[in-house]
Amino acid sequence: MNPLARTARQRTHDTLHRLEHDVDAWIATADTAGGGPYLVPLSYRWDGSALLVATPAESPTGRNLLKTGTVRLGIGPTRDVVMIDGAVQALEPAELTEEVGDSFAAKTGFDPRRLDTVYRYFRITPRRVQAWREANELAGRDLMRDGEWLVLD
Repeated sequence: MNPLARTARQRTHDTLHRLEHDVDAWIATADTAGGGPYLVPLSYRWDGSALLVATPAESPTGRNLLKTGTVRLGIGPTRDVVMIDGAVQALEPAELTEEVGDSFAAKTGFDPRRLDTVYRYFRITPRRVQAWREANELAGRDLMRDGEWLVLD
Protein backbone atom coordinates (compact mmCIF):
# COMPACT_ATOMS: atom_id res chain seq x y z
CA MET A 1 0.00 0.00 0.00
CA ASN A 2 1.36 3.41 -0.98
CA PRO A 3 1.62 6.07 1.71
CA LEU A 4 -0.62 9.12 1.44
CA ALA A 5 0.69 11.90 -0.77
CA ARG A 6 2.57 14.64 1.08
CA THR A 7 1.44 18.22 0.84
CA ALA A 8 3.56 20.64 -1.17
CA ARG A 9 4.63 22.26 2.10
CA GLN A 10 5.81 18.90 3.50
CA ARG A 11 7.59 18.01 0.26
CA THR A 12 9.37 21.37 0.28
CA HIS A 13 10.41 20.82 3.91
CA ASP A 14 11.63 17.28 3.09
CA THR A 15 13.50 18.54 0.02
CA LEU A 16 15.30 21.26 1.97
CA HIS A 17 16.20 18.70 4.65
CA ARG A 18 17.59 16.35 2.00
CA LEU A 19 19.61 19.18 0.41
CA GLU A 20 21.08 20.09 3.78
CA HIS A 21 21.84 16.57 5.02
CA ASP A 22 22.55 14.39 1.97
CA VAL A 23 26.05 14.45 0.51
CA ASP A 24 25.83 12.96 -2.98
CA ALA A 25 23.85 13.67 -6.15
CA TRP A 26 23.67 12.18 -9.63
CA ILE A 27 24.81 14.89 -12.05
CA ALA A 28 23.61 14.68 -15.66
CA THR A 29 25.23 16.76 -18.40
CA ALA A 30 25.61 16.62 -22.18
CA ASP A 31 28.04 18.28 -24.50
CA THR A 32 26.99 20.95 -26.97
CA ALA A 33 28.15 18.96 -30.01
CA GLY A 34 25.23 16.56 -29.78
CA GLY A 35 26.97 14.06 -27.55
CA GLY A 36 24.93 11.74 -25.39
CA PRO A 37 24.06 12.36 -21.78
CA TYR A 38 26.80 11.86 -19.22
CA LEU A 39 25.84 10.84 -15.67
CA VAL A 40 28.16 10.78 -12.65
CA PRO A 41 27.79 10.85 -8.88
CA LEU A 42 29.33 13.89 -7.21
CA SER A 43 29.37 15.11 -3.64
CA TYR A 44 27.90 18.52 -2.95
CA ARG A 45 27.57 21.24 -0.34
CA TRP A 46 24.27 23.14 -0.02
CA ASP A 47 24.49 26.72 1.27
CA GLY A 48 20.77 27.42 1.45
CA SER A 49 20.45 28.73 -2.10
CA ALA A 50 22.86 26.78 -4.30
CA LEU A 51 24.82 23.54 -4.49
CA LEU A 52 28.58 23.48 -4.84
CA VAL A 53 30.22 20.54 -6.61
CA ALA A 54 33.78 19.88 -7.76
CA THR A 55 35.06 17.72 -10.58
CA PRO A 56 38.28 17.49 -12.57
CA ALA A 57 38.37 20.47 -14.92
CA GLU A 58 39.07 18.28 -17.96
CA SER A 59 36.55 15.54 -17.18
CA PRO A 60 33.50 15.19 -19.46
CA THR A 61 31.32 16.57 -16.65
CA GLY A 62 33.62 19.55 -16.07
CA ARG A 63 33.77 20.35 -19.79
CA ASN A 64 30.01 19.96 -20.24
CA LEU A 65 29.14 22.14 -17.24
CA LEU A 66 31.52 24.84 -18.44
CA LYS A 67 30.18 24.80 -22.02
CA THR A 68 26.44 24.56 -21.40
CA GLY A 69 25.99 26.30 -18.05
CA THR A 70 23.12 23.92 -17.27
CA VAL A 71 22.68 20.70 -15.35
CA ARG A 72 20.09 18.24 -14.13
CA LEU A 73 20.72 16.42 -10.91
CA GLY A 74 18.96 13.84 -8.78
CA ILE A 75 19.22 13.37 -5.04
CA GLY A 76 17.85 10.48 -3.01
CA PRO A 77 16.51 7.06 -3.88
CA THR A 78 14.13 6.49 -6.78
CA ARG A 79 11.14 6.29 -4.43
CA ASP A 80 11.97 9.59 -2.73
CA VAL A 81 13.70 11.61 -5.41
CA VAL A 82 14.51 15.29 -5.71
CA MET A 83 15.18 16.41 -9.30
CA ILE A 84 16.83 19.79 -9.89
CA ASP A 85 17.41 21.67 -13.11
CA GLY A 86 19.99 24.33 -12.47
CA ALA A 87 22.07 27.14 -13.85
CA VAL A 88 25.82 26.64 -13.46
CA GLN A 89 28.58 29.09 -12.58
CA ALA A 90 32.17 27.83 -12.91
CA LEU A 91 34.61 28.76 -10.15
CA GLU A 92 38.34 28.24 -9.99
CA PRO A 93 39.63 26.98 -6.62
CA ALA A 94 41.29 30.37 -6.01
CA GLU A 95 37.87 32.05 -6.29
CA LEU A 96 36.55 30.22 -3.22
CA THR A 97 36.99 31.72 0.18
CA GLU A 98 38.94 29.54 2.57
CA GLU A 99 35.76 29.18 4.66
CA VAL A 100 33.74 27.83 1.71
CA GLY A 101 36.55 25.50 0.62
CA ASP A 102 36.92 24.17 4.17
CA SER A 103 33.16 23.75 4.53
CA PHE A 104 32.99 21.85 1.23
CA ALA A 105 35.83 19.56 2.32
CA ALA A 106 34.21 18.91 5.72
CA LYS A 107 30.79 18.14 4.21
CA THR A 108 31.98 15.96 1.33
CA GLY A 109 34.97 14.24 2.91
CA PHE A 110 37.46 15.35 0.27
CA ASP A 111 39.34 18.52 -0.54
CA PRO A 112 40.03 19.10 -4.25
CA ARG A 113 42.36 21.97 -3.35
CA ARG A 114 44.84 19.41 -2.01
CA LEU A 115 44.90 17.14 -5.08
CA ASP A 116 47.39 17.08 -7.96
CA THR A 117 44.58 16.87 -10.52
CA VAL A 118 43.21 20.28 -11.48
CA TYR A 119 39.64 20.59 -10.21
CA ARG A 120 37.04 23.23 -10.94
CA TYR A 121 34.13 24.05 -8.67
CA PHE A 122 30.63 24.63 -9.99
CA ARG A 123 27.91 26.56 -8.22
CA ILE A 124 24.49 25.19 -9.21
CA THR A 125 21.55 27.51 -8.64
CA PRO A 126 18.23 25.65 -8.84
CA ARG A 127 15.79 26.94 -11.44
CA ARG A 128 13.30 24.05 -11.18
CA VAL A 129 12.90 21.58 -8.31
CA GLN A 130 10.63 18.56 -8.30
CA ALA A 131 10.12 15.94 -5.59
CA TRP A 132 7.98 12.82 -5.40
CA ARG A 133 7.85 9.39 -3.80
CA GLU A 134 5.07 7.54 -5.58
CA ALA A 135 2.66 8.10 -8.48
CA ASN A 136 0.24 9.81 -6.10
CA GLU A 137 2.72 12.71 -5.79
CA LEU A 138 3.42 13.22 -9.49
CA ALA A 139 0.67 15.79 -10.01
CA GLY A 140 2.18 18.19 -7.44
CA ARG A 141 5.85 17.42 -7.92
CA ASP A 142 6.93 20.95 -8.93
CA LEU A 143 8.23 22.78 -5.85
CA MET A 144 10.22 25.50 -7.63
CA ARG A 145 9.77 27.15 -11.01
CA ASP A 146 11.98 29.82 -12.55
CA GLY A 147 14.11 29.88 -9.41
CA GLU A 148 11.18 30.65 -7.07
CA TRP A 149 9.91 28.26 -4.41
CA LEU A 150 6.18 27.74 -4.84
CA VAL A 151 5.57 26.98 -1.15
CA LEU A 152 7.76 27.95 1.79
CA ASP A 153 7.10 27.95 5.53
